[in-house]
Amino acid sequence: MQQLDFWIAKRAGQTPDKTALIQIETGETWTYKQLMQHANGWSSTFSRQQLQQGDRVVTLMENSIESFAILVACRLNELIYVPLNTKLSIAELQVVLSDCTPALLITDGSHCERAMQLSPAKFLTCGSSELIEPTTYKWRDEPQLPWMMIYTGGTTGKPKGVVLSYEAVTTNAINTVISWGLNDKDCTLNYMPLFHTGGINALALPILMAGGTVVIGQKFDPERAVRAVDEYKTTVSLFVPTMYQSIIETDYFKQSSFPTVKLFLSGGAPCPKPVYECFLKRGLFFKEGYGLTEAGPNNFYIDAEIAMNKKGAIGKSMLFNEVKIINKEGQLCAEGEVGELCLKGSHVFTHYWKNEEATSQTFEGGWLKTGDLAKFDEDGDYYIVGRKKEMIITGGENVYPQEVEQCLIAHEAVQEVSVIGIPNEKWGECVVAFVISGDPSEQLQSELLKYCKERLANYKVPKQIYFLQELPKTVVGKIDKKQLMNCVFITE
Repeated sequence: MQQLDFWIAKRAGQTPDKTALIQIETGETWTYKQLMQHANGWSSTFSRQQLQQGDRVVTLMENSIESFAILVACRLNELIYVPLNTKLSIAELQVVLSDCTPALLITDGSHCERAMQLSPAKFLTCGSSELIEPTTYKWRDEPQLPWMMIYTGGTTGKPKGVVLSYEAVTTNAINTVISWGLNDKDCTLNYMPLFHTGGINALALPILMAGGTVVIGQKFDPERAVRAVDEYKTTVSLFVPTMYQSIIETDYFKQSSFPTVKLFLSGGAPCPKPVYECFLKRGLFFKEGYGLTEAGPNNFYIDAEIAMNKKGAIGKSMLFNEVKIINKEGQLCAEGEVGELCLKGSHVFTHYWKNEEATSQTFEGGWLKTGDLAKFDEDGDYYIVGRKKEMIITGGENVYPQEVEQCLIAHEAVQEVSVIGIPNEKWGECVVAFVISGDPSEQLQSELLKYCKERLANYKVPKQIYFLQELPKTVVGKIDKKQLMNCVFITE
């Protein structure tokens, strides 16, 4: 893309009085004009602080509409927006700050004390900026300039700063608006953390590009969230599978017909088929997406009706990206063959911050190697099978944890499940399952093993099933399989 005008500023000029953002907890509402007024205020603040092009502005804040003003201001001043994971410890935050060396840290009241412990060079709280009327914006036509940097979760090692250019973020938004048919009548509810690509890029920025409304919530509560879907007349919303599992149990979900909702989206992790079935029985459109921090949250499109009949399918690549699956030899996979998913396009990140080695290992011939295993069917629709690093090799056979998990979750006594491989002297690795159930017992354990043996090849059947009160999760609701490895030794 040779020319990328700043679409948020242009959108504010086109629909200044249209509602852009709503904060659930306070009821505060911003129009597009007000969003730009707040952004201009922060832009002026950044100039007074003498921030220079490429400086990092980090935020330590709960989900807030103010985050969008800071994000826009960073674009205006050619700064890099770095949202911090609010759930990290002081020691973990120090690791991130040492890596990105911020010029300024912005926080809210709830994190002010922790922010001061981090001893940033410059420190501001929300409300430090003034409101300034929209003006004519001038910036260089350099779409490859970094706009934001999102740190990976770090469950497999030291967190890495994923640098996303203005072009990458914008291409993701364009892809989403076109493929999903978003417009200015759309409204989304967002409880996803705004330090996560799903919170910023999945629906929030695309809907702002389309001229719609983004409703922001902080602390997820299933009953409150599902009521907000109707209260704000949302048309499309994204939750992770663990959120959906609690949402479908609420009384309100069972009673409402959700008249304004066009689509419920799931992302962040594979969605259990019983959740699909619940929406199917209610006649509500539901589908899964696929993304990652390095390539944005939206890479595939599938029609909602097709998705309901092909559970687990994520569809075909969006308009402005390329997709392929390769085997161990780097050759293209055939239909139904499992291999590593690779992506290419201007929506892909440019590099890991100050980490050339990791960047070079991630790219091959211009293609991003995702580390995810996938396959495609006779219609060309793609399916995510699991993580390459999570694949279990037992006795020379490949076992994909997701397949075993889908088998177990279909049992009526299983509420949640996760499957991992643990080292085994005889088999190399053996399959182990962790289950949450309302009635854990040796009898149920035997019943579940029998259930698996009737439905899976023998080498895929768990050698052991452990019952837990809860599964360890990351802040975005993904099951933390690294922590599960520790549970094996604790329970034995």
